[in-house]
Amino acid sequence: MANNDSDKKEHSRPIKPGEKKFSFAFVLAGLVVLLVLFVLQPGTNSANEMSYTEFLARVGQNQVDSIRITGNSKIQGVLRDVRTTDGLFYTWIPFQDPALPALLSEHGVRVTGGPETVSIWYYVLQFAPTLLIIVFFFFMMRQSQGQGNRAFQFGKVRAHRYEGAKKITFADVAGQEEAKHELQEVVEFLKNPQKFVKMGARIPKGVLLVGMPGTGKTMLARAVAGEADVAYFSISGSDFVEMFVGVGASRVRDLFEQGRKSAPCIIFIDELDAVGRTRGAGYGGGHDEREQTLNQMLVEMDGFETKDGVIILAATNRPDVLDPALLRPGRFDRQVVVAMPDIKEREAILRIHAQKIPLDESVDLQHFARATSGMSGADLANLVNEAALFAARKDRQKVESGDFEEARDKLLMGIARHSMVMPEKDRRMTAVHESGHALLHYYLKNADPLHKVTIVPRGQALGLAVSLPETDSYSRTKGWLSDRICICYGGFVAETLVYGETTTGTRADLQTATDIARRMVCEFGMSPEIGPVAWGQEDEPVFIGKEIARKKDFSEETARTIDAAVKSILDQSRALAESVIRSHREELDRLSEELLFRETLEDSEVRKLLGLPEKNGGAAE
Repeated sequence: MANNDSDKKEHSRPIKPGEKKFSFAFVLAGLVVLLVLFVLQPGTNSANEMSYTEFLARVGQNQVDSIRITGNSKIQGVLRDVRTTDGLFYTWIPFQDPALPALLSEHGVRVTGGPETVSIWYYVLQFAPTLLIIVFFFFMMRQSQGQGNRAFQFGKVRAHRYEGAKKITFADVAGQEEAKHELQEVVEFLKNPQKFVKMGARIPKGVLLVGMPGTGKTMLARAVAGEADVAYFSISGSDFVEMFVGVGASRVRDLFEQGRKSAPCIIFIDELDAVGRTRGAGYGGGHDEREQTLNQMLVEMDGFETKDGVIILAATNRPDVLDPALLRPGRFDRQVVVAMPDIKEREAILRIHAQKIPLDESVDLQHFARATSGMSGADLANLVNEAALFAARKDRQKVESGDFEEARDKLLMGIARHSMVMPEKDRRMTAVHESGHALLHYYLKNADPLHKVTIVPRGQALGLAVSLPETDSYSRTKGWLSDRICICYGGFVAETLVYGETTTGTRADLQTATDIARRMVCEFGMSPEIGPVAWGQEDEPVFIGKEIARKKDFSEETARTIDAAVKSILDQSRALAESVIRSHREELDRLSEELLFRETLEDSEVRKLLGLPEKNGGAAE
């Protein structure tokens, strides 16, 4: 049984890229050999050409030792007293010269003759172009006949098969314990299907992994295959759809056929939303190539049983746009949420990636796990890599904490533009602006603690005041949102108090504040004027943008009430920000002057400058 299964797998194994290129490489090597032989073939290339007039002159000067006349027109000879190849020459008899034999005899030149001998490579190279054309067409015919007409297999799937490579298991995936538990049933079924068949249980045909980008959906799918030790086919949803009609459907059929031949196996479709979007959403009546591909996928998923040993895994970060037919029981029976990592999971992820780099003993990964709230697994992997790059640039032997700090700042705030030249007036206004933001972090009750304030341009910003929560938060209170709006107004208020006017640098802050206030009114029910009602629900077709598709489900009178409520929240927050900054104007001036001198200040440095106690978060006392 094992041997038969092995044979089945061997026969169904796709040809590797190196094998596909073998024949072409052979033809190319033959061409190179022919060219080398052409260059190196024995002939007249190693002799010096001589004019007939010069030849007669050298004969008259007794410089010619011997000649050979071939074909009654070509003369090949050797000069006297020359033992190198420089003594070889050849010339052509342009006309019948009856005086030539007497001249040669008079000066003692040895004469031989005969028909011209032509190397076999001459004929080979004469027919080389024709031969190469024949070989090329033969090669193309072999390619088209092998493995189901590969030269014309538009409808053949281009899935990557992982088998025999380094296996990934659940141990390689940090965190995501709930997702692993859900997928463990799939692993056990692939290992021991009779255990479930005896109980009459039906394992899900398909499992949909849902999560934000970078959370590890693809790695989890490969880990399932590694744990079960089965074949693993991977393909992106966009690989199904081509410009040719019917190609996508054909590729779906071919993919499932390969899966059946290689059973037990896992078929993984990444970015399922590329091919599985809701049908009927297009302008052309809904019957396009993508929908035909989706229809074929639905048919194929209905056409096989889990007892065949084929499990379909798919991943998407847009489950809201998927066709309902895909999500019904019997197709993608189970949805597994791959969430963003919490603080413990972030630390575990950092430790896994830190194993690949020479890490200094002083690096506290728990600290950086606490300071990277909201980062995905991919972000954390990038953080470790950036830290290693910073250490390499400084010619260090190990990655230190400072490298991790620089890498985190780069990811959070953008790369520092130290070479940018700013006028002194702009630097002062930027320092006042960022000091206004930073100051409010210490005197608002619900504000997150400040991480760093800088006037070094990073990314598109001239300066930044960045806060980092000490703990993960999965919901926000009205107080936190209100304080967040106040902090957004910090730069605006500080510029107004110091200079009597504001700059264009407040644009992003005002946009953020307005967006938060509007969501508080329309989505979160945090306005007493409106009450706990959600207004402005979005009914978004998949082919129309959010703003175009926004459904107005309230009257004009309600719209005016909403606008008034939003403005009320903004006015209250701005008034609070102005009150706090006015009462701490001396600290504002001190902080801005220190920023002008040092350009970047950490939280501990700001606290020391303002005379505030060291604490982890909340308002300063």
